[in-house]
Amino acid sequence: MTTTPTSPPGLGEPRGPEYVSPDLEFIGGGDGPPGGPGRRRSFSTAGWRRAALVGAAVVVVSAASGGLAGGLVARQETSGAQPSPTPSAVAGGLSGDMINAAKSTLDGVVSVEVRAADGSVSGGSGFALDGNQNIVTNDHTLGTGEPKAVFVETPSGRRIQATVVGRDPDRDIAVLKVPPSTGLRPLPLAKTGTTQVGEPVIAVGSPLGLSGTVTAGIVSALDREVKLPKGRRQTAIQTDASINPGNSGGPLVNGRGEVVGVNTAIASLEGGGSIGIGFAIPIEQASQAADRIIAGGG
Repeated sequence: MTTTPTSPPGLGEPRGPEYVSPDLEFIGGGDGPPGGPGRRRSFSTAGWRRAALVGAAVVVVSAASGGLAGGLVARQETSGAQPSPTPSAVAGGLSGDMINAAKSTLDGVVSVEVRAADGSVSGGSGFALDGNQNIVTNDHTLGTGEPKAVFVETPSGRRIQATVVGRDPDRDIAVLKVPPSTGLRPLPLAKTGTTQVGEPVIAVGSPLGLSGTVTAGIVSALDREVKLPKGRRQTAIQTDASINPGNSGGPLVNGRGEVVGVNTAIASLEGGGSIGIGFAIPIEQASQAADRIIAGGG
C-alpha cells in the first residue's frame, strides 16, 4: 500500500535537546572544489549516501547557500511622511548590523581545496583564527586519509598552498596554516554562553564553489545532539541559515561579527538541498580543539 503524506512523518513533531540525528555521512569528494564563477569544475556525486532522518529526511555534509532571511523593517509613520530606515534596518530585509558583520567576516574566510592521493578533489571553507594565519576548518573536509595537497583561496582570489597543522576527528575540527604574508583577518570569537536562541546569524563560505557567499537566518536551537562518523556524538547549534555542500568549516557569525560556530552539517529531504535545518559546532568546542592542535596536543 502506498501513501502520500502531506509532509515527511515526524518533521512536525517537537524535539528537545535529547534528539539524536542519524550518522553524518562524511565523504572525501562531497563538498566539491572551491572556486568562483567562471571556473568550470565538476562536482563529484560519487560516495554521497543518504541516512534516513525521520523517514524522508537525510543528514549530509554542510555548506551554505540560499536566500537571506531575518532583519528589521522600518515602520511606516502614521503622519504619512516618507519613512527613514533605522540604523539596524535596510532594504532587502537584512539588518545593518548583519551587513557590517558580513563585510568584516568575509576578509577572514577562505575556500579550501583538498587534493587526495588518488587524484580526486574535494573542498569546503575555513576561517582565520589568529594573527599567525592558523585556519579552522572541518576535519571531514580533509577526507579520510592524508591529503596530497591542500590549497586555500583568499578573499582577493589568491591561491595559496596550506600546511595541515593537525586534526581532531572527535570534534570534526582541523587546523591549516598559511604564510604570515597571506594577511587574512582573524575573526573574533563569541564568548561562551552568549549565543541565544532567536538571535540573527549569518553563514559564510563557498557553497558549490561559490566563494564569499553569505546567507542569513537565526539560531534555531542550542545543544542539539548529532552523531559524527564511527558513533561519535556532539552537541551542535541548530540554525535555519541556508547551508549546502561546500561550506563545511565556514563560520556561523552573530550580529557583532563574532563566530558562534563552525558550519558542519545539514538535514535535507531525500534528493534535495537545504531545508532550513543546519548544524554548527559551537565555537567554544571548536576553539578548544583548535588550541590543542596548535599547541601540539592534537
